[in-house]
Order: sequence, then structure tokens, then C-alpha cells
Amino acid sequence: MIQVYSDAKEVSHAAAELFFQTARRAVEKNGRFTVALSGGNSPRMMYELLARAPYRHQALWEKTFIFWGDERCVPWNDPRSNAGMAANTLLKFVPVPSEHIHRMVCALTPGETVDHYESVLRHNFDTDPPRFDLILLGLGTDGHTASLFPESPALNEKERWVVQVQKPNEDIHRVSLTVPVINNAENIAFLVFGKEKADILAQVLEGRYQPERFPAQIIQPSRGEINWLVDEPAAAKIKGRYHAAS
Repeated sequence: MIQVYSDAKEVSHAAAELFFQTARRAVEKNGRFTVALSGGNSPRMMYELLARAPYRHQALWEKTFIFWGDERCVPWNDPRSNAGMAANTLLKFVPVPSEHIHRMVCALTPGETVDHYESVLRHNFDTDPPRFDLILLGLGTDGHTASLFPESPALNEKERWVVQVQKPNEDIHRVSLTVPVINNAENIAFLVFGKEKADILAQVLEGRYQPERFPAQIIQPSRGEINWLVDEPAAAKIKGRYHAAS
């Protein structure tokens, strides 16, 4: 479903409510809520909203298990760290048990990092691949999502749950969940806003299917639900039907 809101603030409010309602349903059904957070600028305002009333004091946090969809191998206090950003905007302020927070910790080698996080997932999930209740994603202006970049070998990974990624012209390694894991989620939410995303959003949603060029196109949950929460500037070039949120 494509839901269009007036601006980034409204997108973030809708995303926070989606997060909370998904958590409520998951806890009622399974006794816990598993979520893979995203980084970048897209979820920051949503995290800040979740860290305040009415969401901050909900008992659901005690049954929430936090993971990440991808991470840059940088120090914890580096502003590029996805986990660091989530900690400073959300996790410091809500009562998630520390043992429920599973950061992608970069080891001495990328291979060790990948193996470690995959073992963390295997310890916490009894399905193959893991079935998250919610995975949050953003959309880059090049069509990437998580750390799945155009023409990356990671797009074709079918067996592993976690991969090491090297973005072209970047001097750090990244770690990302793979396509099979993301597509096995119960719910996926893309947060997209800003006029600079208008061209790529229209291409991903309505252009020819070219996942090697536009990796976000490959995100098609096999038995789950996908929601695109976008603002009017980002949706400006979408020609098809969508739900205009009030």
C-alpha cells in the first residue's frame, strides 16, 4: 500500500503509529515483538516520537526485541552509526531490556561480523529465514535500500541471512540483512520523503522491473505486507493510484 502524507512530520507520525500497532498485534499473538531498525535520516523523527508520550511508557517495550537491517562498520559514537543514532534518539529513553538489543557489532574481519550476527539471529528465531514482525527501510536516491546497492553481488544471495557489503567509493565496510530475510517479514515499512526522492520513487514503484539497477524493487514480501509511507514532495511523480492520508 502507498500512503501519501503532507510532509515528513506526518510520515513520521504515521510510522510511529504503525510501529506501535504492529508491536501490539505481535505481542498479543506471539508474546513478543521483533523489529529491524533502519538508519539514515528517514527514521530519525519517528524514533524521537516513539521516545515521547504516549509511546514511551508503554509496557510493550519490555517485550520488544531490537535488531538492525544494516550497519556501517564505524565506531559507536560515529554519526554514521545506525545503532548509535537509534540509541541517541530512541533506545536511551524507552524501557527495552538491554539483553533484547542486538546491534551489528563489527568484528576484526567482515566475515566474522557476518557470522556473528547470523548466529545472533539463529539464537533468536526458529524460522529459516527469520520472520521479523516489522522491518523498517529507507530509499536512497540511487534506488538502494538497507545496504543493498545497485549491481551488488549481495542482491543475489539466497542462502546467507547476513552479508558484508562494500559500497563503491566508500572506505568502510557495511553489513546488511539479505533479500530472503527482508522478504520473509510479516510487515515492511518504507519511509520516504523529500522532493529529491521523487524521481527514484516513481522509478521503483512504476518503472520497468530492474532490481540490479533499483534494488528496492526486489523487496516484495512473500507472505507479508508492505507499506510505503511517503510525503507529497516524494510522491509528486507517481502516476498510479495511491491512498492520500488525511
